[in-house]
Amino acid sequence: MRKSIVATATALSAVATGLAVAGVVGPVGPATAALSDVPADCGVSTAAYRSDGQRLSYAYRDRTTSTSAYLDDNLGWVPSAHQQIGGAGDDTFFRSTEYAAHPTDGWVYKVSRQGQLVDGSWEITAQTASRLKSGFADTRVLATASPYLYRVAGTSLYRYTETYVDDVFTLSSPVKLAGTGWDTVNTLTYERSEGTGSAAVDVLIGTKTNGQLKEWRINRATPTTISSKVLRSSGWAGFTSLSTGYCSAHPDGRALLGIKATGAASVHFDANAKDGVGTDINGGSLGSLGWTAKAYGQ
Repeated sequence: MRKSIVATATALSAVATGLAVAGVVGPVGPATAALSDVPADCGVSTAAYRSDGQRLSYAYRDRTTSTSAYLDDNLGWVPSAHQQIGGAGDDTFFRSTEYAAHPTDGWVYKVSRQGQLVDGSWEITAQTASRLKSGFADTRVLATASPYLYRVAGTSLYRYTETYVDDVFTLSSPVKLAGTGWDTVNTLTYERSEGTGSAAVDVLIGTKTNGQLKEWRINRATPTTISSKVLRSSGWAGFTSLSTGYCSAHPDGRALLGIKATGAASVHFDANAKDGVGTDINGGSLGSLGWTAKAYGQ
């Protein structure tokens, strides 16, 4: 569900620096670098919020970069962490439900967005942001692996369970999975779940301040049991956002989009996303794209 509306999210192209007012859009040019190591069938995108609360989407698809925005898609604040819960849509309509951690009030919000293609242009026709749970102060990263939500705050990693109480969506009390070392994790993104029963695990990838690209495997039944592998030992420290995508003609592979706070981005291709090995990851820098809005791993 979390990547099901990626195509819709990039339907309207815009130059981020040209969005002086939400919904004022213009064309975008091609990528500053078309990397031959990344197949043309690979696509990956991520959500971002500009300082005035305008939502953007950054994408790399068909060896082209784009920045997209919708009319009236302004949350009014910039989440400290953000993650899609689910979404659905078609060529003319979409719905999306997301987590957004507030930067100052200590709450995580459920953000519901509804978009429609009107006279050839996309616009947000309905948006709500409702408080879901308190205790989310200092949240840096959210990663959802339904029915679980992972949260990085301070030195710790937490897990919440998504539940329905009297038909109302809510989150359980947190379970602390680890209390040290997570302040060195810059990004964390849910990749997949594997196994069954007591052997079922959630697989997440992310980057660390020491430059590592790393994979974590969290046992669903006993979540304090966490194993990890280093996919790459250096070169990934600068990324503040890491997202994964798909390659239609390479179903075993994945695209990785890394964005730096400076506005530079890199794209990579992992030929085998499930082998726990990083030697087959190729790609590189796209240069400075001006992608300076706060981006979130998806």
